[in-house]
Amino acid sequence: MSGRLENVRVLIITSNTGVERDELVVPLGQLRALGAQVIHAAPKNEGVRTFRHDTQPDEELQPDASLDDVQVGDFEVLVVPGGTVNADKLRLEERAVTLAKDFAAAGKPIAAICHGPWLLVEAGLVPGKTLTSYQSVRTDITNAGGKWVDESAVRSPEDGWMLITSRNPDDLGDFVEAISEVAESK
Repeated sequence: MSGRLENVRVLIITSNTGVERDELVVPLGQLRALGAQVIHAAPKNEGVRTFRHDTQPDEELQPDASLDDVQVGDFEVLVVPGGTVNADKLRLEERAVTLAKDFAAAGKPIAAICHGPWLLVEAGLVPGKTLTSYQSVRTDITNAGGKWVDESAVRSPEDGWMLITSRNPDDLGDFVEAISEVAESK
């Protein structure tokens, strides 16, 4: 099975703190194991503090690049992990918002899990889309013009770009499989 994503370049973006550990390391590791070139970028090219369940500090990971060092044209897929603090900080990062808008404008898939869709709300990318998230983000999504559903992995192809969303770390298997299938078809 390895090598199935050999020519796929994936960008995972996070803030430098508050990232839900498994929502970063599982897609990063599994997509790499499938052969994808995966780059993790954060606002600063310095340690990213991860957490479990938003409250339990976990490991610090070194990103591969800063958000300013990455360009949409170098990647086929954008992945946005959750974590309440991560997502809240990331949606305030102008460069992260711009990257999300540019991926959508280029017709490239965006995958977001848990609180990650907050970035999409901030970027104005939710209207007309069907998506899921951690349930506390539901009202934000519906207020932003999206249709919220309670499913493990949702694909929404409207407006010329694919949006893949999942609810929480329990959905990571379905989330990564949906990313893989969409990336493989590119």
